[in-house]
Amino acid sequence: MSAHITDLSAVRRHVSEAQGLPNPHYVDPAVFEEEKHAVLFSSWAGLGVTADVPEAGDAVPITFLGMPLLIVRDKNETVRVFQNICRHRGMMLVEEPRKIEGAIRCPYHSWCYGTDGRLVSTPHVGGPGQNTHESIDRNLLGLIEVRSHIWRDVIWINIDGKALPFEEENAELIKRWAEFDKPLFHGGADSKFQLKVNCNWKLAVENYCESYHLPWVHPGLNSYSRLEDHYHIEEPDLFSGQGTLVYRQLKGADGQVFEDFEGVGAKWNEAAEYISVYPNVLLGVHRDHAFAIVLIPDAQGQTTENIHLYYATTETDDAMRAANTEQWKLVFEEDIFVVEGMQKGRHAQDFDGGRFSAVMDSPTHCFHAWVAGKIENHRAQAHAVE
Repeated sequence: MSAHITDLSAVRRHVSEAQGLPNPHYVDPAVFEEEKHAVLFSSWAGLGVTADVPEAGDAVPITFLGMPLLIVRDKNETVRVFQNICRHRGMMLVEEPRKIEGAIRCPYHSWCYGTDGRLVSTPHVGGPGQNTHESIDRNLLGLIEVRSHIWRDVIWINIDGKALPFEEENAELIKRWAEFDKPLFHGGADSKFQLKVNCNWKLAVENYCESYHLPWVHPGLNSYSRLEDHYHIEEPDLFSGQGTLVYRQLKGADGQVFEDFEGVGAKWNEAAEYISVYPNVLLGVHRDHAFAIVLIPDAQGQTTENIHLYYATTETDDAMRAANTEQWKLVFEEDIFVVEGMQKGRHAQDFDGGRFSAVMDSPTHCFHAWVAGKIENHRAQAHAVE
């Protein structure tokens, strides 16, 4: 349990009376460590996207909250997540993204694993020339697989293995966006980018949840999708965000547009929704494209945002696709000074977590309350064990 136990009693009050999460939840490494287990390891957290491993044999190592993980598309095209270590002496297996042509070979003693995680070779384990030994049961020493699920191309992982099945945990959101349950096609190399932001990961979620900041932070976007055109999305303990009733399609030089996702209803002609799926995935849907932002918490004050754009068809106009990426990159970059400014503000000794606008900030408070609830539950369980 953290040595810096924080008082969260004010966070879960009604939004009109609540205070935000206390400063240590943004700046204290001990609280960051507590949240790692209480919030991120216990939930369905986003790790990456399947477009990161497009072909069989593709392997991408990623460090998630200090844990070395490996995303692999196995020979049967199944995307899996393993702990990126050999079961022999804990040696890192894959240091850089690469194609696994044969087996995943440990560079230390050459133990080899199939792309499905099976231990297939243990050279000289029983002495020179003896590749088996009765004490080494290969069936029990495959790679440690991390529980994972694919939805909207995002690879979701549950580190502690105790969360409800993904479809059960996220049933409300899956139902809400049922019309978008169609094939998604990643736009390719020009449809992904990464932002390194000097802030706690939660601030990126909090900012994404609400439309209150649009007039001042996103004047271009606000010029046609105004504050009054937006509505709140709130599903306590699951997700929150915002929607707009005014979505303006990008048009090419000759007036062409991206093809719509097949069968989306008329309500999406001029509407779009942007939802923070707790804990760390930000999703957006429109009639003709979608995006996913996976937030990787690097430290209490550092976050990597991995942004990916998707379309309804495999082929899209190159110039339009590049323009769409640039358009969203500009919007997301406009938020950087805000989240970094709030991170700096969390070092103000007398800041009490702040207050919420009961009218405009309720989606953000929804997230704060969820985090506080997860932490309080974690503390209660730890206390019961003691």
